[in-house]
Amino acid sequence: MTQLELAKDGIVSPQLEQVAWREGVTVEVIRQCVAEGTIVIPANTNHKNLVPCGIGHGLKTKVNANIGNSSDFGDASTELEKLEAATLAGADTVMDLSTGGDIVGIRRAIISSSSLPIGTVPIYQAGIEAIDNYGTIVKMTADDLFAAILEHARDGVDFITVHCGVTRQAIARLKQQKRVTDIVSRGGAFLMGWILYNERENPLYEQFDRLLEIASQFDVTLSLGDGMRPGSLGDATDRPQIEELLTLGELVQRARQAGVQVMVEGPGHLPLNQIETNVKLEKSICDNAPFYLLGPLVTDVATGYDHITGAIGGAVAAAAGADFLCYVTPAEHLSLPDSEDVKQGVIASRIAAHAGDIAKGIKGADKWDREMSMARKSLNWKEQAKLSLDLERSRKVHDKYTTVGSACSMCGQFCAMELTEKYLDISVVKCL
Repeated sequence: MTQLELAKDGIVSPQLEQVAWREGVTVEVIRQCVAEGTIVIPANTNHKNLVPCGIGHGLKTKVNANIGNSSDFGDASTELEKLEAATLAGADTVMDLSTGGDIVGIRRAIISSSSLPIGTVPIYQAGIEAIDNYGTIVKMTADDLFAAILEHARDGVDFITVHCGVTRQAIARLKQQKRVTDIVSRGGAFLMGWILYNERENPLYEQFDRLLEIASQFDVTLSLGDGMRPGSLGDATDRPQIEELLTLGELVQRARQAGVQVMVEGPGHLPLNQIETNVKLEKSICDNAPFYLLGPLVTDVATGYDHITGAIGGAVAAAAGADFLCYVTPAEHLSLPDSEDVKQGVIASRIAAHAGDIAKGIKGADKWDREMSMARKSLNWKEQAKLSLDLERSRKVHDKYTTVGSACSMCGQFCAMELTEKYLDISVVKCL
């Protein structure tokens, strides 16, 4: 039985119990939300070393890190390095998006090495194998695609991105729209090419029940991909995007009826003033299914700094009710990220997620900040480092310049905390 089916039957699984403990929320609250589909617990029955996490209503906003090689660079060793970097930086989940070399071996190495939930995009493998077997992606068969999905499920993948909403109707909307950047989703582009070449409907949409059978067997959470997501601000919240979202809303209902956990992926590029609207649209159309956003990026011109661009958008989205943020690294739009890019991306998205949690009033979110403020008041540098999102960096920056007193090198003898203590006659214990 899936986590959804167990919850509907009133059964508390070990995974659900762990999520409740980690979140500081009662088991019954989590069970009810899982049963309703507003919380998902990606937990493939074949992922043996998994430490489960919950994604959705009332829980801390989660952060995903994308890793994976490309056709140009990377192998199992490089991706395991990125996995370690993502884990140490505090990512909640990891997605393997490998598209080159031994993608099966890389995926299996990542799953066996990771206690974090793992996501994949099976159509990448199906498309690459189609090139090897037929010379082109568009000659891939529906059976080829579902065979890849089944293999990922058997390997222990906890959630999969499936672009079920890239339909013939959505493509017709896209042609009429005349977008700036058309389709920027790799999986979406694969399927659009296949649909146009074969003059047939998307097999993931047409044979959705077949997909549900595989997901149900292994309790794979479906992440309904946004193949029509805007890849530039000029395409934000347009007709193709909304056409796809309407389809995904219908598929959410079908997945829940089949006992399959499901979440919905959202736009990548949105101006600040459209983010809240997009979150509310998804929640309304998709019956409060957990919402998973890439960024979103709030400007198109910050190449090399898109982890910041994504964090700005992610904070606004999380505050508005988004549940799951896919990180963006400094390498976005420029190159394959390395381990340092991964770390920077995770930290930036964690900042955004936490800022959103404070705004949403998530239990315990503001307690963390209060503890940091008290440590700052007492000039307790060890405690400040401990409470920081990046302990190593906190220590390194503080130790950059030698100081005479207890204060840092920014203010030295003119530290406002020390002056205030003196003028108000407050006794504060100093901890170097």
